[in-house]
Amino acid sequence: MPRCSHPHHTAHRDLEALVLERELMHFKRMLEHKYAELVYYGLWFSPLKEALDAFMDKTQERVTGWVRVKLYKGSCVPVGRWSPYSLYRLDLATYEKVSTFDQRASEGFIKIFGLPTVLSMQVAREAAEKREGV
Repeated sequence: MPRCSHPHHTAHRDLEALVLERELMHFKRMLEHKYAELVYYGLWFSPLKEALDAFMDKTQERVTGWVRVKLYKGSCVPVGRWSPYSLYRLDLATYEKVSTFDQRASEGFIKIFGLPTVLSMQVAREAAEKREGV
């Protein structure tokens, strides 16, 4: 288990993972590094930090709820969480008979997100065929 920098940080990140849309959370993680850099350089009142403050404040509007963490020998692991803004829905996250998720939608999703990989392989194959033919 990783060492726990602080249980509050671990709990907050876990709650963010529950309520923030994936791309927003990923983008926020990238901006956190720039934010830390600005603070480290003492640029507290720079226009960039002010803009990042507004972005960070917006991302936190729905970060509310509770997280239960297990503490043991310098580590902490989230073991339960709840939020009224949770993006997790059991009826959408399962493939059981009671699921409201239409599994047929997965096929289109997989095709769309896999398209760049398929195209990359086609281009590589075509380039290899041209080299062999030349």
